[in-house]
Amino acid sequence: MTGGGSLLLGIDIGTSATKLVLLDPAAGIVAEASTPAGYQSPHPGWAEANADGWWRNVCSGVPKLLELAGIASTDVAGIGVSGMVPAIVLLGDGDQVLRPSIQQNDARAVAEIDWIRARTEADDILRRTGSPVTQQSVGPKIRWLRAHEPEVMASVRHVCGSYDFIVHRLTGEWSLERNWALESGLYDLATADWDDDMLALTETPRAWLAPIRRPTDIVGPVSAAGAAATGLAAGTPVAAGTADHVASAFSAGVIHPGDLLVKLGSSGDVLYCTPDARVDSRLFLDFHLADDRFLPNGCMAASGSLLVWFRDNFAPGLTFASLDKEAAAIPEGSDGLLVLPYFLGEKTPIFNPRARGTIVGLTLSHGRGHLFRSLLEGISLGFRHHLEVFRETGTLPVRARCTNGGADSALWRQITADVLGLPLERLAGHPGSSLGAAFVAGRGLGLFSDWEEIERFVVVSDTVEPNSAAVATYDALYPLFRETYERLKDLYPRLSGAAQRAAS
Repeated sequence: MTGGGSLLLGIDIGTSATKLVLLDPAAGIVAEASTPAGYQSPHPGWAEANADGWWRNVCSGVPKLLELAGIASTDVAGIGVSGMVPAIVLLGDGDQVLRPSIQQNDARAVAEIDWIRARTEADDILRRTGSPVTQQSVGPKIRWLRAHEPEVMASVRHVCGSYDFIVHRLTGEWSLERNWALESGLYDLATADWDDDMLALTETPRAWLAPIRRPTDIVGPVSAAGAAATGLAAGTPVAAGTADHVASAFSAGVIHPGDLLVKLGSSGDVLYCTPDARVDSRLFLDFHLADDRFLPNGCMAASGSLLVWFRDNFAPGLTFASLDKEAAAIPEGSDGLLVLPYFLGEKTPIFNPRARGTIVGLTLSHGRGHLFRSLLEGISLGFRHHLEVFRETGTLPVRARCTNGGADSALWRQITADVLGLPLERLAGHPGSSLGAAFVAGRGLGLFSDWEEIERFVVVSDTVEPNSAAVATYDALYPLFRETYERLKDLYPRLSGAAQRAAS
């Protein structure tokens, strides 16, 4: 079953924007549109967003996209949605959004993480759920909400993720895609179902959780209400969709074991394709879109968002191009300046929500260009830490690509290639997750017969080769990056405690 047309609509609920793409399975991308989004951090370590704002962006973006493409809504054959994972959207009676969504990089539930870890065996949790209990896990945040917002939790009827929320708004049907389930920490890999022990421990009722779906499953058609709100044709099939980083990696051509993707986005993602589930306590694990592959991966809580913070606070009015120019004039290593990019705590590979952003080595001879370059280098050194973990698990990159907004920076691309010591292929006109979401819908509707068909829409624009002299500099800097964290990690919670005492 398909809609009346032949085009596929992909919707991506991203941190900084809601992105839409129309894909012609035969000819490629027809049109793209983007509406700004954002998130708030009302307290240190918090990351929240307005789920109703995502829906408004979809409702306003779809008509603009259809008009831009010059097509009618009946030309859309099917819809796929991707989004941040595992964001938490709480819905009450009448599907009312009860509070801002808690994002995947939110680090508030520190005490709850410790509480759960103290009552479980780390190896058992890792084996059963595929991931350790971390700041990304859903369970600790549910416990935090029960402790701090009991009146909200008393009204909860459903818990869903970012893209599952949009699928529900479009169709009126409930679903939770399997990567939200896997990353939630509430899912049992062996049984492919919710883990009752983790549900009980985190006080998460099964009744709140929808059926688990594969990405290509058709959840339902666009409802009359969804059609009225968006301008889409009622009856258009909607697929369950998938996590944004999974869709983005796939649409970048990460389809064969050995393929590696570095995403220079708001957060820093690094994903590796394997033929089996390689579980490691320092990494996340996701399902690949293809059933016989997996994506061990890491996510740094702050990457591009750290650069935006620096620009807005210390270089107001300047563009990133201007900051790049200043930083490019600084030698590799930033004249002895080193940054730990843990400004939102950190997820992989250290899993420490108490970690803090750290700048080491400042002198009066350092200027803004030094600081900006050291931020780029610190983020790239964080990526290198992930590659070290990948290699320890027996994974060696065969092909490496980079995407997202940071890939447009020649300086950041070069620094990343130099720090990793790998050639990096940059993709031309890569729309990211929205393309993957559209393809998922097409695969679910039978418009694509093989996952490898995504290669028809992937174009490599250029390859950045690592500079041997710079590689040597970063080889010497990397052990200092690791040692600095090890020396400071016991200090971070004391700093947080001092700040909390001062605030109270």
